[in-house]
Amino acid sequence: METVFAICVGVLTTGGVYLVMRSHTFSVVLGLTLLSYAVNLFLFATGRLSVNQAAILGQSSNPADPLPQALVLTAIVIGFAMTAFAIILALRARADLGNDQVDGKVRDDVLNKRKKAQGE
Repeated sequence: METVFAICVGVLTTGGVYLVMRSHTFSVVLGLTLLSYAVNLFLFATGRLSVNQAAILGQSSNPADPLPQALVLTAIVIGFAMTAFAIILALRARADLGNDQVDGKVRDDVLNKRKKAQGE
């Protein structure tokens, strides 16, 4: 179980880093979301992975640590707020700049296509 869990965290982290390095804002937002999921799973794993064990003392012989679970719940809420802010910021940049590039620059091929469409 730990191996599959570690592979999932690694895949999420790899995909998140790859998407953050892209130049489009939607990819960056999606990458940040994947990275937050990977961090949440990592935090959850610090509380000991166990099957059918309650996080309540007295309910099981080997209870899981409830502190990482509380941290993950808080991180989920903060992650939703961060994602909403990033989406609103990307939409505003798209409206102001006319493209969805992270650096705000328009690529040459897109610029040439726009000029052809305008008849220049």
